[in-house]
Amino acid sequence: QKKKAIKEMGRGRVELKRIEKKINRQVTFSKRRNGLLKKAYELSVLCDAEVALIIFSNRGKLYEFCSSSSMLQTLEKYHKCSYGLLNASQPAVREDEDMYHEYLRLKARVEVLQRSQRNMLGEDLGPLNTKELDQLEHQLEISLRQIRSTKVINQTR
Repeated sequence: QKKKAIKEMGRGRVELKRIEKKINRQVTFSKRRNGLLKKAYELSVLCDAEVALIIFSNRGKLYEFCSSSSMLQTLEKYHKCSYGLLNASQPAVREDEDMYHEYLRLKARVEVLQRSQRNMLGEDLGPLNTKELDQLEHQLEISLRQIRSTKVINQTR
């Protein structure tokens, strides 16, 4: 009898899926967020642990808890522990990642330059807004003046 009474007092298992009703979802978020923040605080006090908790709501609002005086220092400590070990144990992987990021950066730069070249040739102007078209026109006028000036200098020689 007692076991049954205890089971009925508990909440039971909750199916983990997105809550469809917006108001219910907001209430649940608020209650669980507060419970999580409370647990983080309790863990830091009871176990003398350095705890940092960052929560963003679905609207992008920030909620945070940090047991130390500075969230930034805790995040730097985390970064050193997580990525410092990665760097020490896998330098080749890090170099590959760096090279890949450099490749992506250069690829993006080439795409920008190619788009700019096409625009200078009067192609692919559709996506440009009025301000961008004005800037392009101004740049072309400057280039045309330089060409004409060079042409005059060459003709006088």
